[in-house]
Parts: sequence; C-alpha cells; structure tokens
Amino acid sequence: MSNVMDFDRIEKRAKRTALLRNIVIYGLLGLWAVIVLFPFYWMLLTSVKTQGAYASEIVPQLFTLSPTAENYLNVFTEADLGRYFFNTIVFTVLTTVAMLAVTVLAAFAFARLDFPGKNAAFVLFLALMMIPGELVIITNFVTMKTAGLDNTFLGLILPSVSSVFYIYLLKENFAQIPDELYYAAKVDATSDLKYLGKVMVPICRPTIVTILILKVIECWNSYVWPRLITDDPKMFLVSGGIQNIRESGYGRDNIPAMMAAVVAVSVPLILLFLIFHKKIMAGVARGGVKG
Repeated sequence: MSNVMDFDRIEKRAKRTALLRNIVIYGLLGLWAVIVLFPFYWMLLTSVKTQGAYASEIVPQLFTLSPTAENYLNVFTEADLGRYFFNTIVFTVLTTVAMLAVTVLAAFAFARLDFPGKNAAFVLFLALMMIPGELVIITNFVTMKTAGLDNTFLGLILPSVSSVFYIYLLKENFAQIPDELYYAAKVDATSDLKYLGKVMVPICRPTIVTILILKVIECWNSYVWPRLITDDPKMFLVSGGIQNIRESGYGRDNIPAMMAAVVAVSVPLILLFLIFHKKIMAGVARGGVKG
C-alpha cells in the first residue's frame, strides 16, 4: 500500500514539474513572439493613422479607434508605389521562370548525363559558392553598362537567372531517382527531355516548388543590384521605390504614409511564406537527404 502511495506521489510530482516546465517554456516563447512581432504591429498601426493624428500624439498610442486606409491610397497614387509594384512583379516572374529553366536543365545534366569531366566541372561549379556576390557585382555592372542594358528589365534579370545553390539542391534531388527508371525509358526510346518532363520533374515537384518560392522571395527583396543598374525612378523595384519615397521627402514628412508603403510591400511575402512554409521546409529537407 505504501509503495502504491509513493508511486502516486512521484507521478503527481512529475506531472506538476512537467506542467510548470511547459508554462515557463510557452511563457518565454509567447514573450519572444510579442517582442518579434511588435515592430510589425507598430508599423501596421501607424499606417492606419492620419498624419494629423500621428503628429498630435505626445505619448505614442498602442491602438487607434479611427483607422483609415487613406495612407494606402495615397502611396499608390501620389508616391507611385503602383509602378514599383508592377516593375517588381514583371522582374520577379521573368527572372523566376528563366532561373527555373536553367536550374532544371543544369541539375539534370549533372545528375543524369555522362560526359567527360562532369565531376570536376561540378566541383568547380560548387566552388563558385565560396565567392562573395559583391566580388562579381561590379563586373556585372560594367558588362551590362557597356552593353547598354542599364535601366532595362534585361539588365535586371540576366545576372539572376542562375544559382549554384538551387542547382545543387535540385541535382541532389534528381540523383535520388533510381537509375532503372532512366534505363527503362531509354529502352522505350524516350528522349532525355521527355524523361525529364514526364518523370523527374513530377517526382521532384516539392523541391522545384521550394526553389520557385525561395526565388520569388529573393527577387522581391532584391535591393543592391536593382539600385546599381537602375537610376531611372520609372524602373525602380519596390525595394528601391521605398527608398526613393523616403529620400524624396514624401516619406519623411508623412510617416503614416511611409509605414503604409512598407506594409504594402511586406504583406505579399508574409502571405506567401505563411501559405507555403511547409512546402519550403519539406522541399529543402527532401533535397538534402540521399537514399
């Protein structure tokens, strides 16, 4: 009887300890979430205040009873944010499509085709990952400037149509497909491109979707190269457009409108990540596992 009571006492103590541990852990996680999300909340809150209401606040208010969407309308009409969005969408779509084509074909060549020096070429190709992008950006700029491609979509897109990391990720994924499928396709007189489109791409769709999403995020956030190759405001992307709005004085004089522009630029990527975050993690994990 005593042993049973001791066991019950130990079990209850263990449950209390586990409960206390969970309370501490989730409390700290909740506090960290508040700290991380508060800047975005403040940005969103400021964006729905009128300029007069914001300027009249001696002590910053953590909520507003009269939100307005006027700032969002103003930045799209008065600050030309709509043009920046259009440029970014065109740049993102064209760059992503071109990069995906290059990545799929290059990964297929390294994973499935046999040609002299393939392994050495792949090692040298991977070595490019060790070179910082800042070392080649000036060379790219001089090349595009000499070719007269500054302030053009072609000049924006060309340096971004290949990625060593994405090719490596997809190549490793392609390499997991059994060789027997390829040999069986060859027996049926299937061409390499048809085998790629009918077999490899469908099997590796999660990784391809992951690459596509990551490239869209990369293009949307691109700042250094677009700012370097474009000095015409009509060709600015949203990253450069936000800076231009601030430097022009409009964003400095009207902080709520500036915050509205930042929120408008941030929301598409946040929604994209929230919708596809599981696919992104699954695709990266799938690409990094062999066997």
